[in-house]
Amino acid sequence: MKIFHPSRTSFLMTARAARIISVTTWVFFLVPLPVYIILMLGTKRTSPPARTCDVLLSEPAQQLYIFIHAAAFVIFLSVLFSLVFFYYSISRRVLHIQQRRLGSSNSKKLVTSRRNVLVLISVFCICFVPYHLVRLLYVILRGQCSVVLYYLKEVTILISVFNICLDPLIYVFLCKDFRAQLNLQQMFSTTKDSSLSVSEAEDRSDNQQTQQ
Repeated sequence: MKIFHPSRTSFLMTARAARIISVTTWVFFLVPLPVYIILMLGTKRTSPPARTCDVLLSEPAQQLYIFIHAAAFVIFLSVLFSLVFFYYSISRRVLHIQQRRLGSSNSKKLVTSRRNVLVLISVFCICFVPYHLVRLLYVILRGQCSVVLYYLKEVTILISVFNICLDPLIYVFLCKDFRAQLNLQQMFSTTKDSSLSVSEAEDRSDNQQTQQ
């Protein structure tokens, strides 16, 4: 929004809007939880299968189980397509500005911005697309899935959780302001600063000797 509307401050760019969106998201996902727990209390009392307990659910719980995962998949697709569309639009806008400022000092910054956009969308797709595709297939097949599909689902879960570890690293390496807030630039430049302080001390001592 800052790229397309640099001179206008939208309500969506405020902290209040971020809190409202966060609370709404949590409420939306937590509301079905009590219903799902109540339906799970009426599960079948048969021996569990070797790999999954999904087939032990009662018929209403199974329907709610499928509905929740289908809705999550639809929401994920809408978020994915929105991210791809907006990041593609941002990349084209930045490229257009870059072509008009080829000889300026901001050209390198624009190249970095386009690279950052590509990194963000790539990490998101790598971490979450495999999980949602395999998870949907796993939910549809449920008790009929093979061992390979089961372990593939577990691997995709680990990849999706790994995104939590990647996000801080992405911000550290791609955002100078983020590094500045964490005082990481000062830590990375400790050696350089110490060498500069030593040289400055030597210069001061030389100046004092010459003055004497």
